Amino acid sequence: MTNLKQIKHLLSRAGFGMRFDDLKATGDQTNKEVIAGLFSSSEKHEPLNVAKSIGDYTMARKGRKKADQAERKMLMQMQRQQEREINLAWIDLMSKDNGQLREKMALFWNNHFACRSKQPLHAQQLVNMQRQHALGNFKTLTLAIAKSPAMLQFLNNQQNLKGHPNENFARELMELFTIGRGNYTEQDVKESARAFTGWGYDQSGEFRFRPAAHDDDRKTFLGKSGNFTGEDIINSLFDKKETARFISTKLYKYLVNETPDTAHINVMSDVFYKANYEIKPLLEYIFTAEWFYEDKNIGNLVKSPVELIVGLNRQFDIAYQKPAILLQFQKVLGQVLLYPPNVAGWPGGRNWIDSSSLMYRIKIPSTLLNGGMIDFNGKADPEDEAFLATAKVMKEAAGTRVQAHANWNKFLGSIPPSLDNKSLAQFMLQPTISNALTKTVAQAKDKKALVIELVSSPEYQLS
Repeated sequence: MTNLKQIKHLLSRAGFGMRFDDLKATGDQTNKEVIAGLFSSSEKHEPLNVAKSIGDYTMARKGRKKADQAERKMLMQMQRQQEREINLAWIDLMSKDNGQLREKMALFWNNHFACRSKQPLHAQQLVNMQRQHALGNFKTLTLAIAKSPAMLQFLNNQQNLKGHPNENFARELMELFTIGRGNYTEQDVKESARAFTGWGYDQSGEFRFRPAAHDDDRKTFLGKSGNFTGEDIINSLFDKKETARFISTKLYKYLVNETPDTAHINVMSDVFYKANYEIKPLLEYIFTAEWFYEDKNIGNLVKSPVELIVGLNRQFDIAYQKPAILLQFQKVLGQVLLYPPNVAGWPGGRNWIDSSSLMYRIKIPSTLLNGGMIDFNGKADPEDEAFLATAKVMKEAAGTRVQAHANWNKFLGSIPPSLDNKSLAQFMLQPTISNALTKTVAQAKDKKALVIELVSSPEYQLS
């Protein structure tokens, strides 16, 4: 296959890496055929459905003005348990589902619209929105997120009322979600906040517009005046090409290179804007562009912790006797799903790596593949601590045996018999192999031992 290098690069960026099974499936397909297959396999999806209804949490409180301490503790434990289950369910889905492009993009949107919700049903709803619209229309996704109870609560728009506007959501909508800094004024923030007054949700978690709480006076936003609503503000932001540029830049850094290329991003912005913010045409342009496959854009991105974990799970078909250990992996690597550090999300890139996380990044693959012991140190932030406590992994932090089973028979059996050690290493790793690792590869007598060496190398941290 003459285009193996390109397809391997494509699957590492549009998914979570290439497996030997993928090698067989793609056969002699062209890049365009593989790209079409990525979209086709991502057309259908099943929503996550592990969180219980809000009523299940509040039933015990029915008919009582105030829950006692024991009841509040019970309700919190139920919520934490649900948060844990949503996290692990999504990890499991990413690890097993064929719709890799959908899940990879949902992971991007999950960090773009970074949000913490203490209500599991709302958190699950948010993730399902991001998965549903991951390859659809960005404007539609933005409006859905803006009206979601998770985001309304997280950015205080539930408290955004006529005469007492709260600017949190309006500010982040512009600064982080759409147009970006430098393209609006403080007065635009104030005026748009007034437009979002009255947006909230009811006890069932459904969006509700409350006319009595809405400021229906005239507003001036981005140079135009009118009796604007929240929908009008979002429409105005999407009329500006700066929004297409802002998102294109973030996507370039996520899929191509941490160092933006102005010329390429300019064209991406044109494609995105002319497509009325449809995501698929933009991705098709990126994945078919010659510059996407240039050597400088291959093996140059640091895998996020979730990408690292999911990639291992998919490559080696790993089964966990105690899946809660995956929460601990996320914690020590610095990315606990559903718990971004703030509304700006995880900064990503080289920020994923520090002396502590690199040690665990090198150690975790071999530990998983050998079912070995691993010591966890470090401390999560208070909310992460409470989240992880539900899984009872904090108490087992020191000297935890990772009870995982890698399907070595399947993995080794999928390796083409003609593949030599050097070719095996080139398949497993994206960047150019270092001289030190080249010697290890040349001297290896056992393929299983070699593979463990490869996934425990610094090169394996890059996609």
